[in-house]
Amino acid sequence: MKSIIFLCATTLSFWVGMAYQSAKSKPTASDRAHVTGIGGIFFKSEDPAKLQQWYEKHLGVKRRSEAGAGEPSMFEWREKDKPDVIGITVWGAFPKTTKYFDPSRAPFMINYRVDNLERLLKQLREAGVKVDDKIEDEFNGRFGWAIDPEGNRFELWEPK
Repeated sequence: MKSIIFLCATTLSFWVGMAYQSAKSKPTASDRAHVTGIGGIFFKSEDPAKLQQWYEKHLGVKRRSEAGAGEPSMFEWREKDKPDVIGITVWGAFPKTTKYFDPSRAPFMINYRVDNLERLLKQLREAGVKVDDKIEDEFNGRFGWAIDPEGNRFELWEPK
């Protein structure tokens, strides 16, 4: 009888340990990096400055006051869980000849705000997504790029 109880306890202990190790090694949804919002919308234009003026006149899409002609507009908002933190969404017209969207042939590019750039780029690579090797560190955060299944380049931004 003691040996049956010992065998059952040992077996149960083994399976509980295996379940724990399995759960510990698998990334949970909270461990995975993800998009937290839209950081910007960029598109090609025949005449970006003229188009910006049109949007300002007809829709009130204004450039930042300190920005010069041709600089993008920025919509400011507050983070839901941190109302003291100001976030931005950039709206930018690029010259039709820009190479910034390459290798995509699309006339637009979306910038996604992300919570962990390094981790998200790693996840994308592991999933077989074409990811640009370049990461840029700028005054307002870190940037990376990848290509979706239809060949559209998108930008990933981890704000500071």
